[in-house]
Amino acid sequence: MAEKLLVNKPKDLIEATPEEMQKIEKAIVAEEKKEELPIYIRRTREEMEQERQKQAIASWVPKTDLGRLVKTGKLKDIDKILLEHKKIVEPEIVDTLLHLEQDLLLIGQAKGKFGGGKRRAWRQTQKKTMESNVTSFSCMAVVGDKNGHVGIGLGKAKETLPSRAKAQRNARLNIMKVTRGFETKEEPGAKPHTVPFVVEGKCGSVVLKLIPAPRGTGLVIGAECKKILRLAGIEDVYSMTKGQTRTVFNFANACIDALKKIDRMKL
Repeated sequence: MAEKLLVNKPKDLIEATPEEMQKIEKAIVAEEKKEELPIYIRRTREEMEQERQKQAIASWVPKTDLGRLVKTGKLKDIDKILLEHKKIVEPEIVDTLLHLEQDLLLIGQAKGKFGGGKRRAWRQTQKKTMESNVTSFSCMAVVGDKNGHVGIGLGKAKETLPSRAKAQRNARLNIMKVTRGFETKEEPGAKPHTVPFVVEGKCGSVVLKLIPAPRGTGLVIGAECKKILRLAGIEDVYSMTKGQTRTVFNFANACIDALKKIDRMKL
């Protein structure tokens, strides 16, 4: 082996001691292994999540009639499903028909002095039992295609990652159609950018009013509701709130309630 590796080497290397020959062999083999290593391309978290969703859809075996229609391509319009009030019990149906983006709402808070802890996505709670304290984590996720479809879901588990997975699943199952409009009359074919009229939503003590805004205004609302409206495809809106808006759970549900009332008020 050593003679084969040192065919084209200088003469002073051929006269090396056995220990030096072993070191040379190891160095050459190490260099060959480096050349054979594959080059890994750095991917973002979103690209990895999209690839995982594609694999899940490809290996999906539908268990409901609605799922079979979507899987075979006989039903391609999610608006028709929502208009007929068909119950969606498989999240793969939504993933197949829509290109969704997702985000987490900061419903929890880390420990800090005098209640000044940093906001975080998981809310930690404890239950007293005879044996010990049982800890659980809650997470709230929002999904949307930025084109009039949005959903919100809550997940709870004994660990953080399972609670996030449950929240994302429930958000897909709770997908809804959001009707958008204009602040003033615009040319035919223009893309709607705001709520069509003033609408009010309520959850707990939180009362949220969404008001149409002209183009370029942006989302004048709390940070967590910005995530919901942005994924719903609403670009400009004014808001007015009452109650304990620091309770993000009620604040987000009040925003969803306001979006649901748009279609009711149109009728």
